[in-house]
Order: sequence, then structure tokens, then C-alpha cells
Amino acid sequence: MTTIKELEKYLDYEFSSDCYVGEDYKTFERKYINYLKSICKDTGWELVKVNKNHYEFSAFFLCKDKYIYFRISDVRFWNNEWYNNILIRTAKSKTDYTGGQNHCCSLHNLISSIKKLLGENYDR
Repeated sequence: MTTIKELEKYLDYEFSSDCYVGEDYKTFERKYINYLKSICKDTGWELVKVNKNHYEFSAFFLCKDKYIYFRISDVRFWNNEWYNNILIRTAKSKTDYTGGQNHCCSLHNLISSIKKLLGENYDR
């Protein structure tokens, strides 16, 4: 499984930019999704849906009986936002793209930020 340290190698990385998604981004995205799956394995959550877009992606977590929407910005134009400024919010289902109030967090604080949205006790 991918670790956060492996993803941190992409900090300040300049991704290719073309009308087709570059291999560098495909590798990055695959590693990122694998990292999210490892988070799910550790927390008992489930990654129920991933929407791959053009140099960005979104996903839905199922945390017990609650959904969380997750999204990173286009990695070509928003340097390190995939790490420092991840959009998360509550959702009613795995197709609810409007959901609750927007919150931002870093990849480093993703688990605790999701737990906070869920109203669970968490370590700071």
C-alpha cells in the first residue's frame, strides 16, 4: 500500500499538461487512491466511489453509515493543493455532490478532519 511519504514526493512536482492525462498523473492518482484505500483499511471505512477527471479526482467514503465527499483540485494549476487543501464534506449518498458545508484539510490531517465531520472523538 502507498504511504503518505510516497505521496509527499510529489510536493512541488510539475505535472505534465496535455489534452490527454499524462502517465505521471496516472501514476500519482493510482498511488493517491491506494493511500485512501489504506486509510479505509485502518479505520474500517470504505472507499465506495472514485470519479477520475482530467488531472483531478473526487471520491466518496462510507464511514459506518455516513458518507463523506472528498475532492482534490487540478494538480497542474494548484500547486500542492492536493496535499494542503483537500475539500471534504458530509453527503447523503455516493451521488450527493452538493452535500453539507465545505471544509478543507491537509492530507496529513485527513482522518482526524473526517472524524470531526462525523462527530466522533478523535486525537488531535
